[in-house]
Amino acid sequence: MGVITPVGSDLGTFWNNLTNGVSGIVPITQFDASKFDCRIAGEVRDFDPVKYFKVPKDVRRSDRFVQLAVGAAKNAMADAGITDPVADPERFGCIIGSGIGGLKTTEDQHTNYLAKGPGRISPFMIPMLISNMASGIVSMEYGLQGPNFAPVSACATSSHAVGEAWRLIREGDADAFLAGGSEAAIVPLGIGGFSAMRALSTRNDEPARASRPWDKDRDGFVMGEGAGILVMESLDRARARGARIYAEVAGYGMTADAFHMSAPLPNHEQAQRSMRIAMEKAGVTPADIGYINAHGTSTPVGDVAEVRAVKAVMGDHARTVPVSSTKSMTGHLLGAAGVVETVVCVKAIETGIIPPTINLDSPGEECDLDFVPHTARESRPRVALNNSFGFGGHNVTLVVRAFEG
Repeated sequence: MGVITPVGSDLGTFWNNLTNGVSGIVPITQFDASKFDCRIAGEVRDFDPVKYFKVPKDVRRSDRFVQLAVGAAKNAMADAGITDPVADPERFGCIIGSGIGGLKTTEDQHTNYLAKGPGRISPFMIPMLISNMASGIVSMEYGLQGPNFAPVSACATSSHAVGEAWRLIREGDADAFLAGGSEAAIVPLGIGGFSAMRALSTRNDEPARASRPWDKDRDGFVMGEGAGILVMESLDRARARGARIYAEVAGYGMTADAFHMSAPLPNHEQAQRSMRIAMEKAGVTPADIGYINAHGTSTPVGDVAEVRAVKAVMGDHARTVPVSSTKSMTGHLLGAAGVVETVVCVKAIETGIIPPTINLDSPGEECDLDFVPHTARESRPRVALNNSFGFGGHNVTLVVRAFEG
């Protein structure tokens, strides 16, 4: 597993900060945000892309979202103990998505066009901004010639990537994948666009307390950036190379609301169905679920809708299963959120620690589940469930469980 996030750019730092309730939300430094309603975000601050690329000049020819993806992929391959070149590259694929793609490149090149005319647009503009380029560049770094594509489903993107890699391995189309997502939209257009929707928190004077899922004083989500990549393998391949197996991806459900471009169904009926499909494919019941990493973005409408969905699916178990939102610390990584939160689920299974929901001081109306407020909790979940919901009505649920050997 590899992560590049606002709370750490290696797995150990990431997990240590999450379990200690450390927030990565800070005043924006990547541009002058003084005129914006929202002036805070979850920035990645300890990342040097040069150390991850084989050819240093390729850094200048890639958008930040691609750089973050390459970094997370390199971390994941190192964690998996896979050396370059990989064995049987035609059986090793790459599915890395981005909800928005190269927004900074789009913004920079449009500025060039307005100031200097069409002759000054970079010939690298299109390859730098298109959302599939993270998957493309990562495959080139390792020579991966298996199935390669990039799902784009807003905040469900990287969960779709993990689910599709799972499906393609099961169907025999490949033996291994690098799967996940990357996002780098902390640019004026990104912050300005989400602010215009009134989707972002404006708690600018208290950045670390701004992302507060389920709290009565929540006022919107906080933008984050980063990337997460999993090395996913068939059991036969993993065993053959003596891999350390963190966990098993056991179930994958996906549905669509077909309702509204940005608002969920009031009772999140199709999110319910997504959870039920994933659990059915995994062969588990509500009583088996030991942890839920919720979508939990800190929006007034979305948080309540997800609570309703969890109650409907989990029944009596809804009151006892630990549910937390690590977006309270990382912010919302958009297209990278689902895979980073899948890493959280796997680490919870591995370590026996449930990360907290920080900033949950006074739960809002209907927000009455066990949200693990403020402080991490020792537990031993054998099965964990992760929800991801995206603008456009995309719902994805992943179920991971402890590998029993």
